[in-house]
Amino acid sequence: MNKAIAVLTQHRSPILLAAGVAVVVIVGVLSGVKPLQLSLTEMLIRMTIVVGLYVFVGNSGILSFGHIGFVCIGAYAAGWATADPSWKQLMLSGLPSFLQDEEYPFLVAQAGAMALPAVVALALGAAIMRLRGIGASIATFAFLMIIQSWYSNWDSVTAGASSLARLPTVVDPWIGLVFAVGAIAVAYLFQISRWGLMLRASRDDEVAAKASAVRVVRERLIAFVLSAAIVGAGGGLYAEFLGSMTVDQFFLEMTFVTLAMLVVGGIGSLSGAVVGVVVVTFVIEFLRTFEHGFSIDGVKLVLPSGSQEIGLGVVMALILILRPTGLTRGREIGAPHGARAPQPASRGFAIPGVEIPNAIHFDRPS
Repeated sequence: MNKAIAVLTQHRSPILLAAGVAVVVIVGVLSGVKPLQLSLTEMLIRMTIVVGLYVFVGNSGILSFGHIGFVCIGAYAAGWATADPSWKQLMLSGLPSFLQDEEYPFLVAQAGAMALPAVVALALGAAIMRLRGIGASIATFAFLMIIQSWYSNWDSVTAGASSLARLPTVVDPWIGLVFAVGAIAVAYLFQISRWGLMLRASRDDEVAAKASAVRVVRERLIAFVLSAAIVGAGGGLYAEFLGSMTVDQFFLEMTFVTLAMLVVGGIGSLSGAVVGVVVVTFVIEFLRTFEHGFSIDGVKLVLPSGSQEIGLGVVMALILILRPTGLTRGREIGAPHGARAPQPASRGFAIPGVEIPNAIHFDRPS
């Protein structure tokens, strides 16, 4: 009994995060309000994606602008597996027969949504992970542009600019909760593993890490592949949540919102990733409600279109000014004495107001 309590105490941070998310979902489901349940489901999907992004960005210190490309790959992989075969035969003539003529179960589709981005990340990361700082970040953005252009013009496989439709809408708050908690657990296990520790060591001081026999490129690649698999699962959930989708949904807007969630919560901790999703989702839903209009003494007031983006930008700017390390300040919830995530040893050029360990920096001459 004492041993079990000790284990729970040692790992209370992910337990508290998972329990908090579960309570929010239970309250939302019991309310019986359908729009609230839809918002909760979307929040949980975003949480899976942001936690997956944290696995790489938070541990490596390399800011990635291209992870939404993996979300797109995962979403379309799930869509190919679960779309109505008669529709695929008509619209997606370029698909191989084992996808074109069959409709696979949800879990099989999710496995594909994780496997395909992981394979792409392994091939891509073998080159990108050798870059450092701003070069690696720009390379990930170039990857996002390639995926956007490729999927937008691959008419026989992705339906091009048209929608990939006829998908089953099976994702609800409970399924979203399972994947969000699973993502938190995987991210935490990686964070405390030897690979996560070595990767953070290379983030804080790459020269010292290499001198200690840390294979920096390998550790980055492991995190990159794992991160791609998790965000790919989030893409698969999006496909089975929306029922239809286009390539444009997985581009700059989603990239901005996802990075905003990570930065607002705190890019240096798993708790920051989770808290950032909850806070930014609340802001988005609040502004979305006011965009639809509200009445005061019979007078209907409507916020102009685009208020969500403006409001989110204002919130992000305030966070960067008032709390550069995010709402959690790089701390894990429940950590003893408010323990902080390891801080960077070097002083590179960083995004103004954001303490991102070696995320974007120019190499200094030796």
